[in-house]
Amino acid sequence: MTSIIGIDHIYITVSDLARSMAFYDVVFQQVLGFRRNEFALGGEPHVQYYNQHFGYVLRPARVAQAHEPYAPGLQHLCLRVASVDDVRAVAAALNAAGIAATPAALHGDYAPDYWATFFTDPDGVRLEVTNYRQERRERMERWDAPGG
Repeated sequence: MTSIIGIDHIYITVSDLARSMAFYDVVFQQVLGFRRNEFALGGEPHVQYYNQHFGYVLRPARVAQAHEPYAPGLQHLCLRVASVDDVRAVAAALNAAGIAATPAALHGDYAPDYWATFFTDPDGVRLEVTNYRQERRERMERWDAPGG
């Protein structure tokens, strides 16, 4: 059996590329340390934010309509950081940069150690940053163990 080793890239469509670049430059470059490159596919401009693990690509929308998180499609994207302190730092940095992020908070109804901050991009795509929780660590560490 072939094993998936990660997410390579995520594409999102945006209604205004310049406006979205301004937002994601803050989120991905300034706060999260991603790099950025720009390229064209089929004559359309694309902007990719990337780190060592995956890319997040913006492309122009071809249809003008609002994003609806409860319609079929992407509901939200959650990014993981190493610790609760990192969640707090991300929330603080986003707010300091003018992006309305919720305060880092414990969401015990999700998991007993689930800390997160939430924010929304200019087109209404919901984003979240959470800590690397114990359940996820154990799943990774015990994947090949009997009963894992």
